Amino acid sequence: MTAREAEAGQPGHSAEPLIAGQGVALRDATLDDLDAVAELEALLFGSDAWSREMVREELAGEHRRYVVLEADDGALCGYAGVLVLGADGDIQTIAVAPGLRGKGLGRALMNELISEADRRGATRVFLEVRADNPVARALYASLGFAEIGVRPRYYQPEGIDAIVMQLQIKERQ
Repeated sequence: MTAREAEAGQPGHSAEPLIAGQGVALRDATLDDLDAVAELEALLFGSDAWSREMVREELAGEHRRYVVLEADDGALCGYAGVLVLGADGDIQTIAVAPGLRGKGLGRALMNELISEADRRGATRVFLEVRADNPVARALYASLGFAEIGVRPRYYQPEGIDAIVMQLQIKERQ
């Protein structure tokens, strides 16, 4: 039994409704979700999108947990992942379909990833966010992340800076 299978019975690991009346549930991602995740990745991130093979490597990678948002009709409408090594967690990606933004789904995804990092023993979580994305930056700040640095011209080919943010998990609780 893998760690992911062992965790499946814990709260937040099964397909549980996230927001009443919206028909969206959170569940663990599997390789069966590869095509849907890769398609949404390309739609949402354009030139910054990971290739299908990169998505496959992330979904199957060690020390990671990926979750998806699934609508009642089975359509994938969001996903997110975290990598945890020792005391450090790193949010690898987070995405919500445009028609569902502003409904708390990104916050629900982030809370699940932060909880997962905590369960795995991380004491801090990092992420990078585009400097030109004030909505995401505000969400992360509202969750307790602080801006700690800049990676100049990180997002290519546009040359957009990445803001590095950090959350001290124990301070958040």
